[in-house]
Amino acid sequence: MTRRSVPVWLAILATSLPMFMASLDNLVVTSALPVLHEDLGAGIDQLQWFVNAYTLSFATFMLLAVTFGDRFGRRRTFQVGITVFILSSAAAALSSDPLQLIIARAVQGLGAAALLPLSLPLLIGAVPDRLRSLAIGVWGGVSGLGVALGPVIGGAIIDGWNWQTIFWINVPLGIIAIPLVHFALGESFGAKVRPDIIGTVLAGVAVFGIVYGVVRGNDAGWTSAEVLTALIGGGVLLVAFILRQRAASAPLLPLRLFADRSFSVANVVGFTFSFGAFGSTFILIQFLQIVQGKTPLEAGLMTLPWTGLPMIVAPLAGLVAPRVGTRALIVTGLLSLAAGLGWLASTMTADAAFTTMLPGFLLAGLGMGLVFAPSSTAVLANVRAADRAKASGTNSTLREIGVALGTAVLAAVFTGAGGQLTPTGYVDAAIPAVFVGAAVVVLAAVIAMFLPAGRARTDAPAVSSGRDGGQADASADGRLRDPAADRATLTPAP
Repeated sequence: MTRRSVPVWLAILATSLPMFMASLDNLVVTSALPVLHEDLGAGIDQLQWFVNAYTLSFATFMLLAVTFGDRFGRRRTFQVGITVFILSSAAAALSSDPLQLIIARAVQGLGAAALLPLSLPLLIGAVPDRLRSLAIGVWGGVSGLGVALGPVIGGAIIDGWNWQTIFWINVPLGIIAIPLVHFALGESFGAKVRPDIIGTVLAGVAVFGIVYGVVRGNDAGWTSAEVLTALIGGGVLLVAFILRQRAASAPLLPLRLFADRSFSVANVVGFTFSFGAFGSTFILIQFLQIVQGKTPLEAGLMTLPWTGLPMIVAPLAGLVAPRVGTRALIVTGLLSLAAGLGWLASTMTADAAFTTMLPGFLLAGLGMGLVFAPSSTAVLANVRAADRAKASGTNSTLREIGVALGTAVLAAVFTGAGGQLTPTGYVDAAIPAVFVGAAVVVLAAVIAMFLPAGRARTDAPAVSSGRDGGQADASADGRLRDPAADRATLTPAP
């Protein structure tokens, strides 16, 4: 690793700016869905792919991007990711039909896959040890800000200009970021293992096949050759991926990590949590615009209690987790989120006032904030330092797959109930879809009961790590752990 002598704020800016773009684009498009429906003539299936093309590409290539960064240089891979991201953003802005936008979004996800996982190790290598915790805290806050403000920023841009601008804005930011990264960040490498291209292809095609089958189920028929081929083929390829990971000398996903109960359960919880929460978001954000006639900005502001509250709650949850335990916080958070979604579904009417929906938004925001930090800690509770990047990347990948499948399944429930993207054909079908999302989150709470308690042992002394100037805390089973590594994973991502 080569460390540059640059101001800390510049290193933070160099890593946070590209990451903010990628985090923002994860949700910013949700505000534009009704507008894209009108301008491009996109149907419900295509609206799903505007979201899922980005999410699936991002999830599929994230672990591979880490491997490429380790082998060919993290800064170099990071800069390539920025370049791909801004070129695909321009292509998205120039799209004139749904297929062009879907392809551009998929390439955007490919670029983003190199940004989020590589930004943190580059930041750690660029700042002095004594300022590492501060830098990581700012880094996590910037990423969380992108998630929280995605619908608001997207709504403001669409109201003030047009939907194309939500993509054009990435171009000047990316052009600034590339030389900034080169100047402010040093190059670093990791273990130079052979990239598992075959494993990546197997996993990507498998998940795509399953999502495609769910999306097409209502229109083509659940017993049609098209849907059955996609679903069964996706399942077979998923088994092939697992078998390859068991046999590979340098697996993309080390299956031995799942031998730890905390890691396994936390990942299943992350998948089901994202499935219910963000699948419901896809339905609710369109309800506000299509049925209630809100502008994209108004819809973003109305949902801000949901998306913004985790910015306050998540750090507080991280502070109290050692005392009350990660399991208690995660279960409480999931039940609060489920109650919020249930409230929104039960009060969803064409003329529902914001004050009527507000308790649902607040409960959902509180619940998500209670889940983010403790679940990230639970994922890494017993993972050795050499495996933390893969473990954190696995968790992010499964959460993104949960977003894609949740969007597909809840949209299938919506269309199966006769839902249409019209003011009079939306509500009756949206209600059961959001109730399904709430039920999945309840299932996540039941699964979370199998987590270890996750309380810090009172008899485990805090000792200096001696390496980064921080203090080591007791993990869920009393082992000593570097808190900077834990704080590095507290980024709330859909």
